[in-house]
Amino acid sequence: MTPALLTPARVPAHWPSALAPDVLEVIDMPTPYLVTDLGTVAARHEEFERELPGVRAYYAMKSNPAQEVLATLAARGSGFEIASLGELRMLERAGVDPADVLYSNPVKPPAHVAEAYRAGLWRFSFDSPGELAKIAELAPGAAVYVRLRVDDEASVFPLSRKFGTSVGEAYDLLTLAERLGLRAYGITFHVGSQCANPLAWRQAIADSARLMNLLRADGIELRMLNLGGGFPARYVNGVPSIETIGAVVTAAQDELLPYRPELLAAEPGRYLVAESAVLATTVIGRERRDDENWLFVDVSAYHGLMETLQTANGWEYPLWTSVRHAAEIPGMRFTVTGPSCDSSDTVFTGVTLPATIDVGDILYIGSAGAYTLSYASAFNGFPPPTPLFVGGGADGR
Repeated sequence: MTPALLTPARVPAHWPSALAPDVLEVIDMPTPYLVTDLGTVAARHEEFERELPGVRAYYAMKSNPAQEVLATLAARGSGFEIASLGELRMLERAGVDPADVLYSNPVKPPAHVAEAYRAGLWRFSFDSPGELAKIAELAPGAAVYVRLRVDDEASVFPLSRKFGTSVGEAYDLLTLAERLGLRAYGITFHVGSQCANPLAWRQAIADSARLMNLLRADGIELRMLNLGGGFPARYVNGVPSIETIGAVVTAAQDELLPYRPELLAAEPGRYLVAESAVLATTVIGRERRDDENWLFVDVSAYHGLMETLQTANGWEYPLWTSVRHAAEIPGMRFTVTGPSCDSSDTVFTGVTLPATIDVGDILYIGSAGAYTLSYASAFNGFPPPTPLFVGGGADGR
């Protein structure tokens, strides 16, 4: 797969107006920078809760932990999901009550469990007896929710190898939780990041229903069903809309669940933030090596584009450039690589760009709001992207 080149006339209809090419061109600051439209973050949150009625969003903050994003979502009434104590501390600085946070990392450092519990967080995920024992010791009386292993083959990033347990094992674990003095609170699952099949949620809900029935026969009724993450954002290729996924999820809940838990939750991350941002990077070199045209730019996998190295066929982003009249210039295929001395630090292969692109021109990378700041480092001494924020959002407008 290769990214798709966009001219201003071909920018997708869903593209935020605050990030339109003519708007970005007036930004006068050194690259790399990541400009985020907070109004888009707020709009995606509203769409998510509208299309999944009765489901509360708990933002998976690992996808973008910027304080401005957290404040925007907190103002909209969003809940939050964390994977570490460090993330909880960021939320506390944003004024979020730890009691409204889900700790969904199934295997947690003991000190993080103790400190989060002391701060007021009371709901913890798990998928093993060892984790249950840890929580029982360090967070006595806490509510726990088990992570099921579900089919995630339709996702770009399958997650079932590292986490999750079967329905039968989950039944044993939740009954063990009760014996350890914990509260058997709920079920969670994850259909894989950027999931392209809405029916994956239906099958996961069916698995959850089986577990709920088994527990109910023992007198245990759960209070939460957590649909996890995986809700896809729009990059280049088409993905199921949130309306389509919402319809499947709503029907599955109505048709399959033996009862309706008091809390229906989900943990969207990428869906809320990916389309809200554009990454700008400057061409610092153009070379011909054998039969390949190479562009060197001032941002790389180590500075925010790590997902381009994590998938077998690369990661597709909508692209356009600052080259004038690009639509009238013949295209040429380029390999786009970062500024570091790491030879594997190459982000795009075979992407078509204007044949005249050269040193000093800017490459704009769209749908870059998820996992960019999270992964960014100063590898080799090159700075990570400077975050910029535009649009409303933090005040709920």
